Parts: sequence; C-alpha cells; structure tokens
Amino acid sequence: MIDPRLHVLRVVAERGTVSAAAADLGYTPSAISHQLRTLARDVGATLLVPEGRGVRLTGAALTLLERTHDLFTQWEEIRADVQQASGTSRGYLRMAGFSTAASALLPPVAVAVSQAFPQSTIRIIEADPDVCFDMLLADHVDVAVVVSMSELPPTADPRFEQERLMEDALDLLVPADSPLATRSRVRLADAAEEHWIMEHPGRPYHQLVTAACAAAGFTPEHAHEVVEWDTGAALVTAGLGVALVPRLARIPHSDGLVRIPLRGEASPVRHVRTSVRSGTSRQPEIACALAELRRVATSLAGAGAG
Repeated sequence: MIDPRLHVLRVVAERGTVSAAAADLGYTPSAISHQLRTLARDVGATLLVPEGRGVRLTGAALTLLERTHDLFTQWEEIRADVQQASGTSRGYLRMAGFSTAASALLPPVAVAVSQAFPQSTIRIIEADPDVCFDMLLADHVDVAVVVSMSELPPTADPRFEQERLMEDALDLLVPADSPLATRSRVRLADAAEEHWIMEHPGRPYHQLVTAACAAAGFTPEHAHEVVEWDTGAALVTAGLGVALVPRLARIPHSDGLVRIPLRGEASPVRHVRTSVRSGTSRQPEIACALAELRRVATSLAGAGAG
C-alpha cells in the first residue's frame, strides 16, 4: 500500500496550507504537521518551509511528489485488477458535480450503478468544480463532473484521468411578452439592449456570460444578481430582464417564460468533462458510472439536437 503520508503531502501541495489540508482530510493541523515531519525525517530532507500564511514545498518535496504520481496510479490499477480477479467491487461510489450535473446527469447514473451493484453505497454531492477536484484529491469522491474552467487542473495533470463528456449549450430566457419570444432562435446580440439577470461578478458563470456578450459585440447591463436558476427564471417571468441558462438546467414551466435557443458564432456553450483519480477508471463501480455518464450525456445531447 502507498504510505498515507504521501497522500497528505499531495493534499498540502494542492491546498497550500496545513490547516486547509487538515480540513480536507479530517485531521487536526498538528496531526498533519506530525505526519509530514516524520516523512521528512524518513526521506532525509526538508519538505516544507513557511511562506506567508502558508507553506512552500522544497525541491525535495516536489521531486518526491513527481516520483510518486506513478505509484498512486499503479496502486489504483492493482486494486482494479484484484477486484476483477476476485469478482468483488469497491462497495461504494461517491460522485460530485456542479448544480446542473447533480440534477440532470448524476441521478440516473446513481440508479444504474445501484442496480448493477445492489450491495454498494452510492452518494451524490453537489459542489463547485474547484471543490470537486479538492474532494477527488482528498479521496472524498471517486467521480467528478465539472465544467471546464482555466482555474481547474489541466487535462494532462497526471493525478487525474479526465474525459470530455458533452457540450452544454446556453439558451436565452425572456418574458412571454418580449418581442423576442415569438422567434424560434435568436442571436445573442439581439438581446444587447435588455436588462440582464446574472450571477455575482467573479463567479465562473458570470465570466462565461460576459465573455459571450463581449464576443457578440456588447456589454450586458447587469441589472440583478442571482445564484439559483429558479430565481433567475422567476425574475425573467416578472419582466425584470433576460438571462442565459444552460440547456441542462431544469427550469420550472411558466406561461410567462420563454426559452429560446441561440444561433450564431457567439453562442456560448459549457464544456463538461468527467474526472477520476488516475488508475481508478477500471474499478467496478467507477467504470460503470463513467459508462452510464457517457450514455446519459449522449441521450441528452440527442434530445437537445431534436
């Protein structure tokens, strides 16, 4: 088995502070510090040095982490081989995803895995994409469904196996009495003069919408801020503005609300991908979940195209 202290070092390297790593791993900061001191003693090198409120990994620590990536992957692959040879499974599956994935993609996957592995415990956790990766690394989840963002680990990161799942197009929500509501499709620029209902500035979805509007040649008038799709839909229904919502988002039906697909090169999409820890993709429940995610994504994409 892998020395658990190497796992601790991995999480500290990702989180930047001992206290944040302790929170992720469920330890006290003193316990984390003790494990890393004993690891440093055993390898005969200083691994961490204080830097501001956090810590900085030394060259020795970075070398240690780089050399252990393959060890973690091989250990997970060995577990998969043993499970397949013995006809056993992990006994659990923990999946995390952003809000629309947690509502539209993960429930049917959980049902399918439960049917295939009735003795296994299945858990779904709704979380932002960056938190999903923190939980993956800390071994709190096994499968993550995320929206691609620059802040996330790149697809080449050796700690994870990442796979493109689907593209989630965005639709324009308008009040039923809007002149745009009679159209079957609209260009984003057609809504340039509207009041806009958006997420808080700095949030990924706000950045996506403002970037799309900029590509369409205008800056949206940010009239209202919301967090939930339902709230945004209610404000649109009340005639307070328009909003962009992902195709995956399940908006309650309302006679006062019209959802219009976008057309044109500036039409924004969210790129959705899956991620698991390297070496785990062949472990039974995880393999089943990934296969079912691909099936569900293909089904939803086909329905959207129709």
